[in-house]
Amino acid sequence: MSTLAAARADNFYYPPEWEPKKGGLNKFNGQHALRERARKLDQGILIIRFEMPYHIWCGGCNSMIAKGVRFNAEKKQVGNYYSTKIWSFTMKAPCCKHVIVIQTDPKNCEYLVISGAQKKVEEFEPEDAETMVLQFEEEKNKLVDPFYRLEHQEEDLKKKKEAEPLLVRLQKVSDSRHLDDYSLNKSLRAKLRSQKKRVAEEETSARKMGLGIRLLPPSEQDIAAAKRVYSSNSKRSELEVKRRRINATKASELLSGGFKSSSLTRGVGSSSSVFKNRA
Repeated sequence: MSTLAAARADNFYYPPEWEPKKGGLNKFNGQHALRERARKLDQGILIIRFEMPYHIWCGGCNSMIAKGVRFNAEKKQVGNYYSTKIWSFTMKAPCCKHVIVIQTDPKNCEYLVISGAQKKVEEFEPEDAETMVLQFEEEKNKLVDPFYRLEHQEEDLKKKKEAEPLLVRLQKVSDSRHLDDYSLNKSLRAKLRSQKKRVAEEETSARKMGLGIRLLPPSEQDIAAAKRVYSSNSKRSELEVKRRRINATKASELLSGGFKSSSLTRGVGSSSSVFKNRA
């Protein structure tokens, strides 16, 4: 790339008709420094890249838009919370071009879906998620009362006594597993060596049989399936042998002439004998 082309690519090219008294390049070219992002700046709207803060359901086609999906959104100020500005982000859903409006909530430090979509609610019980239950503001305010604090402490001590056996057992299991790192590492390496040895033996046996894939160790299901296939094949082979024997006996009888005459041939023979007697 030449020097002139590089200067134009970096937007540092000053044409010959430019003079310092005409201001900067953006003013000289009659454009904003943010280019297309500032095309609605006269309306107080700035085009930005907005990232979805959580999973939502689209209000147009009921499709889910995942957290982290980015949009070209129109950002504008819609109010104030004390000295903090409240921003509104307007964007179009990629699935059906439905307009979605999301707004900041400085009071609760979160985003609110104003229109065009619905937040996907994912709530879990603290017991199921195995997390601690935090105190609410009301309980924190009640702790100022000494009688309530005393009752609360009694409940906490009761919960601690109930959960202490489980915690002690978990601590013992954790200590037994991670007490001796050398023995734990030794057992894991021995297990890995045995696994590698077994894989090498399976590959060697498969190579001896002329197979290009490694044979897995036999299982009870494979043995039962093989027995069923073998029994069905043996029955089929027995039937084939019997059929061949029957066909062979029929063929030998035909060749030797030892076959029984049918009723038609017997009738023809008797009528000829009657004609001979009459003659």
